Amino acid sequence: MTPTATDPHPGSGGRPPGAGTFTPAPGAAPVSRMILAQTALETRMLLRNGEQLLLTVIIPALLLVLFSAVDIVDTGAGKSVDFLAPGILALAVMSTAFTGQAIATGFDRRYGVLKRLGASPLPRWALMAAKTLSVLVTEVLQIALLTVIALALGWSPHGDPLAVAALVLLGTAAFSGLGLLMAGTLKAEATLAAANLVFLLLLVGGGVIVPTEKFPEGVQSVLGLLPISALSDGLRAVLQGGAGVPWGDVAVLAAWAVLGLGAAAKLFRWE
Repeated sequence: MTPTATDPHPGSGGRPPGAGTFTPAPGAAPVSRMILAQTALETRMLLRNGEQLLLTVIIPALLLVLFSAVDIVDTGAGKSVDFLAPGILALAVMSTAFTGQAIATGFDRRYGVLKRLGASPLPRWALMAAKTLSVLVTEVLQIALLTVIALALGWSPHGDPLAVAALVLLGTAAFSGLGLLMAGTLKAEATLAAANLVFLLLLVGGGVIVPTEKFPEGVQSVLGLLPISALSDGLRAVLQGGAGVPWGDVAVLAAWAVLGLGAAAKLFRWE
């Protein structure tokens, strides 16, 4: 049929368009699909970033191998790797949920990425959910890699995996809240400097490599209230000592999670 001036719909046989003519229907995708797509994007961006990989994967792995192979720090009786592995797992959680997320989100905010995403159909809470899921995916990869390395070094873990998962999730929530709080209130350059400084300080004083018992008694009580100390000590109690749920460490992590996430939700600035 040759289209003519009297044909209202050329190419359709003169019929009006049916309900399925304009497909897919215009409009935003379901929120769950948007969250999954943003999570995949955030994860790919993290894994492609060399500096982030250095911070989240290479440094924890090197510390685990170095301090397990060389007797630099007195970690007490038993194999060094049995003490170090839980602390390095805690360090991996902190490096991703706090340091890496704070720096990445801070520069996203500086360059206007958050502002543009906030104006998209993706709700702001869904963007934060996607960032959190990306952190969890990265942590799973980190923990799997570090576990393989630790087992190759002779690590003999014990304890309930569910207790370990609960500690990791609480630690992730605590560090994510603190990282988002920093990224949403400070300038990107200040976030970069502060996040790396906090990472180094907590690496030394958080019971990751050096037992907190090595510090003066007055300092030990303060260090025990830090989220990295609670996470490393809790993981160590379960994986090295075979203990049940370390409720004291759980309480400390839960308190930090509530305070950090609450403050971030209230004070976070998108521009």
